[in-house]
Amino acid sequence: MENFNDKYEKCPMYYAMSVLEGKWKWIILWKIYQTKVIRYNRLKEMLQPIAHKTLSQQLKELEGNNIIHREQYNQVPPKVEYSLTPEGETLIPILSLMYQWGSEHMAPRETREDDTCLSTDLRDS
Repeated sequence: MENFNDKYEKCPMYYAMSVLEGKWKWIILWKIYQTKVIRYNRLKEMLQPIAHKTLSQQLKELEGNNIIHREQYNQVPPKVEYSLTPEGETLIPILSLMYQWGSEHMAPRETREDDTCLSTDLRDS
């Protein structure tokens, strides 16, 4: 019997989902997109309540998949900045479409229109 990976690992949809899986990656991408370049501590502050370990792991995975670029400056104190790669920028229209789909299919009482939701950010794109 064929297992899941054998059956789907060469599927483009599976590949895209595996690169972007996790509840934080889309939010991380959007925040980096908004700021163009962002330092680690500022990103962590914007993404509260994300844990340091979680953010570090998600950033490493995104960098490993060529979605974000990490620039390290050898200075004291250490300085690290993140930005989207050209490949990462191709995901922004998809993120916007996902928001649009969600807003059209969520019950009105379930939507969130304050600054913790990406809604206002996405409407401006």
